[in-house]
Amino acid sequence: MLTFQHTWLPYLYLYIVGGLFFLLGMIIIRKSGAINLKRPMHRFWNRVLIFGFFWFVVMHGILTYAALNW
Repeated sequence: MLTFQHTWLPYLYLYIVGGLFFLLGMIIIRKSGAINLKRPMHRFWNRVLIFGFFWFVVMHGILTYAALNW
């Protein structure tokens, strides 16, 4: 039997710590002026990055849940 510490704790750690680094990177991008959200392509790629992060969080969670209940 797999325990919480062996299944969901690494998942939470991965996306909480990784999410903090992702958020820090997004803040640095905005503060440095590397992105101009008035430009349509910059808005598009900003949304792609944010959507992509949450896509991986959700897909990884669904697949982990499915594997545990197989």
